[in-house]
Amino acid sequence: MIVKPVERFLAFRYLRARRAEGFISVIAWFSFLGITLGVATLIIVMSVMNGFRAELIDRILGINGHIGVFKTDGRPIEKYNEISFQLSEIPSIVAATPQIQGQVMATSSRNALGAVVRGVVWSDLAARKPLWNSLSQQAIAGFRDGGGILIGETMAFQLGVKPGDQISLLSAKGRTTAFGSVPTRRTYKIAGLFKVGMHEYDSSFVFMPLSAAQSFFTLPDAVTGIELYSSSPLQIERVSAAVKARLGQSYRLFDWQERNRTFINALQVERNVMFLILTLIILVAAFNIVSSMIMLVRSKNADIAVLRSMGASSAAIMRIFLITGASIGGIGTLFGTALGLLICWKIDAIKQFIERIADTTLFPAEIYYLAKLPAVVDFSEVLSVVAMSLVLSFFASTYPAWRAASISPAEVLRYE
Repeated sequence: MIVKPVERFLAFRYLRARRAEGFISVIAWFSFLGITLGVATLIIVMSVMNGFRAELIDRILGINGHIGVFKTDGRPIEKYNEISFQLSEIPSIVAATPQIQGQVMATSSRNALGAVVRGVVWSDLAARKPLWNSLSQQAIAGFRDGGGILIGETMAFQLGVKPGDQISLLSAKGRTTAFGSVPTRRTYKIAGLFKVGMHEYDSSFVFMPLSAAQSFFTLPDAVTGIELYSSSPLQIERVSAAVKARLGQSYRLFDWQERNRTFINALQVERNVMFLILTLIILVAAFNIVSSMIMLVRSKNADIAVLRSMGASSAAIMRIFLITGASIGGIGTLFGTALGLLICWKIDAIKQFIERIADTTLFPAEIYYLAKLPAVVDFSEVLSVVAMSLVLSFFASTYPAWRAASISPAEVLRYE
């Protein structure tokens, strides 16, 4: 569509309404603000949900591994060192870490709460990057040399303990005696605290040396499972097939997508629903463009008739009003995109400012599992939002422009 300079001049002139057309200008401004806020809100919400999903998946994978290997019959895995060595030879496997996992009751002099114990070799902690990065050298040394345990900062706060203190762990699965099964209860020194940024792990996980866990859960020379870390987590199905071919049918694999399928699907559904709901804001603003443009066309009937009488074609009239309406949506989309990206850049600072002003917590860590509010901008999504906004603005301007092009000069100028 070739636009002549005079058509562009008239289109932008009509955007600046005279005093007699002030109400039309107000509606146009509301349309502009609606497009701006709709685009900005859509970009912000989608970016926050992307960041929320990425943060949770990174932390889940950083603690749990990409593939879990277990015996099909649920029994402990023996000769786990040999199996781990074999699995680590697979090209896409970067680490194979044997571990023991069990549920306990952790108690101190002040409180008691349920916890999950994971027994691992100290060197295998490095494969869990969020955990390893949060540990001090003293905590690693105490875990490696002193046989101490590692607990989350939230758990330490709830139990009222600190590094160097002792807590008792009680396991329901204990040793068998003549009087029945007796729960195992032992006291361990806290070597250090970790904070992975996910409340669920910081408040309920205990890491213990593998040898101590084998003794505590009465599993000598055995583990409950092997965690595998892959260099290609997004192609985990292909990696799982290679591992399955190496192990055979006596082992069961659980990859990270299978473990968290319900959670990931829920996030995806929520994300799609939010996209559709927030798109309605832009759609409502597009309807405002329709109403403002129809009123503008009615107020410019005489001008349109004069232009037609001077030789302007109906296509030229249509282009003038298309540019007028599309400019409202285009400028609003531009401002909305800039506003959305700016807020995404400073989203956590803005959240903290609002929390200080309102004296409340907007996103409690106990509910949202995050210590801070993340935002990951996906520029392909931004482009799709911009394209959708521009398309809606263009189509919203089509009908008023067609009405303007359909005006008959003779009918309008008959009584002038």
